[in-house]
Amino acid sequence: MDAITGFCLTLRPRSLVIGDHQPPKLSTPKRTVSLLSLYKNQKSKTKLTLSSMTAPLQVSAFSTIGARDEESGTASSGLVGENDLLIVGPGVLGRLVAEKWRQEHPGCQVYGQTVTTDHHDELIKMGINPSLKGTKATQQYPYVIFCAPPSRTSDYPGDVREAALSWNGDGSFVFTSSSAPFDCFDNGQCNEDSPVVPIGRSPRTDVLLKAEKVVLESGGCALRLAGLYKADRGAHTYWLEKGTVEFRPDHILNLIHYEDAASLAVAILKKKLRSRILLGCDNHPLSRQEVMDLVAKSGKFSKKFVAFTGTSDPLGKRLNNSKTREEIGWEPKYPSFAHFLGVSK
Repeated sequence: MDAITGFCLTLRPRSLVIGDHQPPKLSTPKRTVSLLSLYKNQKSKTKLTLSSMTAPLQVSAFSTIGARDEESGTASSGLVGENDLLIVGPGVLGRLVAEKWRQEHPGCQVYGQTVTTDHHDELIKMGINPSLKGTKATQQYPYVIFCAPPSRTSDYPGDVREAALSWNGDGSFVFTSSSAPFDCFDNGQCNEDSPVVPIGRSPRTDVLLKAEKVVLESGGCALRLAGLYKADRGAHTYWLEKGTVEFRPDHILNLIHYEDAASLAVAILKKKLRSRILLGCDNHPLSRQEVMDLVAKSGKFSKKFVAFTGTSDPLGKRLNNSKTREEIGWEPKYPSFAHFLGVSK
């Protein structure tokens, strides 16, 4: 019985007798095909029994041959379409990218490469075709975006290089980086062209800069993102959990909502740029204290923040991505953290 189509086909082989000789019964291997591309009625109880065939045929809900994507209804035949997208690291940001990409390109296929199979069922339900990191790649894609963090690998630049090999050179390859490499720690101004931390000074920025180098050499683009947030995720939620934090309150930080980061990434993918560094932020820098004052003012959170107690840790930077906005033709849905919370600064 096929769990999706409701069909059960049982095909029994016939015995052929020549003279007095009865040939021995042979075990014929089963062949598995999918009827998902033909039938999607899950309530069907039809059962067919055929006994004129020579090989058993079973319907399987797990075959990938001709299987339909439940969200888009498009067949996944193994052929890569001109708008198909591979997302390396389909987490919170990657899934939003997938959603927005499919809105822009109805009927396309979206693929997601993960480190484990833990969330494959979730991805399938979202219409994302999952694969496992380390599986030998058999095809390339016109659009590739790398959203995986460096925290789950010992060779981040190597992983980015593998992702670059999955790009066929058409469309775009985008790497979501961080604004951390900008060499500014005095709450000063930074933009796309500001200098970066020299290699060798910081292991954290070394990893990012080496990964960006791989991307740029392959013709891809690096999108340096400010601090990502949404209602239940971001620096503000961490600080609410802690209550008291040993950081200085006047450190300037920069933010961008997850939805805006995804829409910017999609806009960059569509531009088909080559070897560029772009910047994603909301152009409304805030001190840590200002962030938590807005959280308290919003009245949307049950937990109460106590205080920042640090005095000597580094200051931050004030990001401005006007150049990226003009070139890409992009504006954020949430122009500031205060706007997102529905309060005035």
